[in-house]
Amino acid sequence: MEYRFLGKTGLKVSELCLGSMTFGREADEETSWRILDRFVEAGGNFIDTADVYSQGVSEEIVGRWMKDKRREDLIIATKVRFPMGDGPNDVGLSRKHILAAVEASLRRLNTDYIDLYQVHAWDDATPLEETLSTLDDLVRSGKVRYIGASNFSGWQLQKAIDISKQMGWEPFRCLQPLYNLLDRSTEWELIPVCINEGVGVIPWSPLRGGWLTGKYRRGMEKPPEGTRVDLAERQGWSESWSRYNNERTWRVIDELLAVAEEIGKTPAQVAINWLLRQPGVTAPIIGVRNLEQLEDNLGASGWALSEEHVKRLSEVSAVELPYPYDVLERVRRQ
Repeated sequence: MEYRFLGKTGLKVSELCLGSMTFGREADEETSWRILDRFVEAGGNFIDTADVYSQGVSEEIVGRWMKDKRREDLIIATKVRFPMGDGPNDVGLSRKHILAAVEASLRRLNTDYIDLYQVHAWDDATPLEETLSTLDDLVRSGKVRYIGASNFSGWQLQKAIDISKQMGWEPFRCLQPLYNLLDRSTEWELIPVCINEGVGVIPWSPLRGGWLTGKYRRGMEKPPEGTRVDLAERQGWSESWSRYNNERTWRVIDELLAVAEEIGKTPAQVAINWLLRQPGVTAPIIGVRNLEQLEDNLGASGWALSEEHVKRLSEVSAVELPYPYDVLERVRRQ
């Protein structure tokens, strides 16, 4: 597996990041450990979790697995923002909650430091300066090496970067957005901000809950029972059948299947490799429930789609630009 610098830092991370949201949920501890062992064996060093994943169980599983590992070989990322209790200060990005949350994550992860500490989403209730100054304190204390954000809009990310520059605080070095062949609005503002500011990009849901794995084909009337999309439909999650069962999705999947057949790769491998070829992207986050899914995803690394195949997939998945992006694109082309 190849390694890439995380934005404009000297930190080298594997070009695939292993997400652990399934740990303690779809994958029990034994299976999770096998997944972690195989990922590292394949050359992976970048592991992403969050305090809210299974209410801390995911971090605990990763922490117990790390006990007999060489800590310096691993890049461990986790997040803070969402509720971890019933108290009024058990949620958000206040100084109080961040400081309590980082100590709890350190205990669960069985480590003295976190390589990448990310705010899981924007917090309207807390002044941004309070959040950023607290994160800067954590970096200066050595408990955190780098900081990042997830689920920010373009103006939110730029504002955070500008305030950190002005105050001399540690800036966000990484963004974790939703980005895949079916969800490309990240390209409108977030990717340009990241490229301009030297921020790494580690997309979540590169296969959109299984939509891009080849499991879904034109003509299907409902998702297979027990799949992530089936569960999403019942739970109201964003990758639901009712949201993506449309002509654009089937056009993208048709082309994805065609390219995969032409080059002898699986649809999942092609979809992830397309993402690896996009400007600004550092490492897509792969989330798996078992070793079979992991092996398939690992096959996205170590090769590159041709320019022709990248162009075909990009064109079929292109989204009609809304205002003002449509005007800006026309002006840019003049």
